Amino acid sequence: MPRKKSTVATAAPKAVVKKTTEKKEVAKKEIFVDADNAGFRAGDVYNALHDNEGAKSVEELEKLTGKTEVEVLLGIGWLLKEGKLKGDGGKVVLA
Repeated sequence: MPRKKSTVATAAPKAVVKKTTEKKEVAKKEIFVDADNAGFRAGDVYNALHDNEGAKSVEELEKLTGKTEVEVLLGIGWLLKEGKLKGDGGKVVLA
């Protein structure tokens, strides 16, 4: 007995499209870690906390000072060492 031809249509294979993502190089701002720079960042953080009362997070301090996260953390570290800041539930406040 002869075979019947298949009446089911088969789909053509789909073309594979590779997505390429270009990595853009972001210019990194150099931060000089020395006593002068740390002192200036500490002043920025202190003034932001003094002018805007209450406990602030690192993100809030970044917005208030216009500095990067690293610069804010540098200032916080300086002020913590001097005993001018204290932690308050994941935020910092003037001591």
